[in-house]
Amino acid sequence: MFRHVHAVDAEAREPLLTGETIFDESPSNPHCDAGGSAERRLTFEEAVEETGFGLFHWLLLLVCGWANASDAVEILCVSFLLPTARCDLQLSSSDMGLLTASIFLGMMVGGYAWGYLADRRGRRRVLVVSLTVNGVFGGLAAAAPWFWLFLLLRFISGIGVGGSIPVIFSYFSEFMPRLRRGAMISALATFWMAGNILAAGLAWLVIPRTWAHFSLGTLDFQSWRLFVVLCSVPSLSSAVLFRVLMPESPKFLMEAGQEKEAIRVFQAMFKMNMWGKGTNLPEFGLRANSKQRGQPEESRSRGSRRERLAVILKTVFGPIKQIFNGSLKSRSIALLVVFYCISFGYYGLWMWFPELFERMENGGSPCANVSVPSLLRNHSCYPVKTAVYAEGFVIAASNLPGNIFSIFMIDRLGGKALLSGSLLASSLSIFLIYVVQTKVQSLVLSCVFSGVSVITWNALDVLGTELYPTQLRSSALGFFTGVGRVAAITGNLAFGRLVDTNCAVPVLLVSALLLTGGLVALVLPQTRQTELT
Repeated sequence: MFRHVHAVDAEAREPLLTGETIFDESPSNPHCDAGGSAERRLTFEEAVEETGFGLFHWLLLLVCGWANASDAVEILCVSFLLPTARCDLQLSSSDMGLLTASIFLGMMVGGYAWGYLADRRGRRRVLVVSLTVNGVFGGLAAAAPWFWLFLLLRFISGIGVGGSIPVIFSYFSEFMPRLRRGAMISALATFWMAGNILAAGLAWLVIPRTWAHFSLGTLDFQSWRLFVVLCSVPSLSSAVLFRVLMPESPKFLMEAGQEKEAIRVFQAMFKMNMWGKGTNLPEFGLRANSKQRGQPEESRSRGSRRERLAVILKTVFGPIKQIFNGSLKSRSIALLVVFYCISFGYYGLWMWFPELFERMENGGSPCANVSVPSLLRNHSCYPVKTAVYAEGFVIAASNLPGNIFSIFMIDRLGGKALLSGSLLASSLSIFLIYVVQTKVQSLVLSCVFSGVSVITWNALDVLGTELYPTQLRSSALGFFTGVGRVAAITGNLAFGRLVDTNCAVPVLLVSALLLTGGLVALVLPQTRQTELT
């Protein structure tokens, strides 16, 4: 597979990457150098173990976790601004469905494209650019005076989000020792909860405030616009942190044939992990898989324009063909179904929680007060009802038990068992949300769904990184997250169309899809503490 990578050296030589290269590029496997001293040649997993586990990995967790949290903030901020922004932008329920779907459409477009680039040009570079796109256009949306411009800017912001979500887990996993990988990926996934809580907390603190209302020319700048600006800060700050602090993935560098740069990264990891202990990293070389190393760049081969285009398309879409061939075929089909089911259910319902809870202000179930079209209820947008945001904060905080459970149980039970079991439990909780008749009961069951569904995502993050080899990992995750975005778009459009007329249909459909995903997950292979290939 095409693995030739340009300009990796410059990208990898960042502040953390210090020290001299210790690598013999000879294609043979010598046991002695010219002076007769023995040299070890290590695989990737052996080299990661050699660097130890410590300060570097905790710094990596914080930086990658903040990026993961920033994606959660950017996605979920739309759901929290709907109860008030629908007045200023004159939105119907269908318009709100389009708005919540727009960021997922952008993520669908960006997911595979960024994943492909990450497998070819490097994880770190893609993360910096995609996080910047996310933050810049997300912030610009705050100044959009019209619905369609706001929709466009949210779409472009979604393209950036689509790059960082799949790549961040590939990048993070490629620094982790095998025995700690499952727990650490689960810990990384908990930062989604932190972003969720941050978005809910900001909405609670900012949107109800009247002091944030002022005029900018013809633009009536309401508090929800300030909330949108604040939601773009985490993405921009994450891009800066990756650019200044983080190196390129050593696994990517090895597979790209950049062994010298990979050893520099291992040296930096060892230096931070053993800081203050006075120990030195023993000299070693690296043993990469020769079949995965740089191959000719077919896209630059000579020929007619049509032939060159065909080669480019084959190169770009080749990874999709590979993940649905051979031994990867059955797991890829199963993951496709699981991603679709959980994305339709989670995003389709989660993005509408604030709106549904506003409709429950007078009591009843989420689908009880559906007879009054949204446009006729605009007079109720102001003053802002703070209870809606308080309830959103409580639901976001209910992720915590599920995250703690995932961290401690992922390596004991395995990702497959957690994935299937949590999907089945999520299905039951959504069905009961439809059945209950009081607001308190709905809130409790929504918290249960929140806590259980986060276990699903954590298990899926671990499985996704371990089921595919390095040269396909980001492309595969990008493709499946793209499938998930199609499901999220479908779910949000379904809720937008039906929430005023037949609310029961999308709610029960979510329950059925989660049940389907839980059963299909049983055919996935178990990958507990497996080595990365």
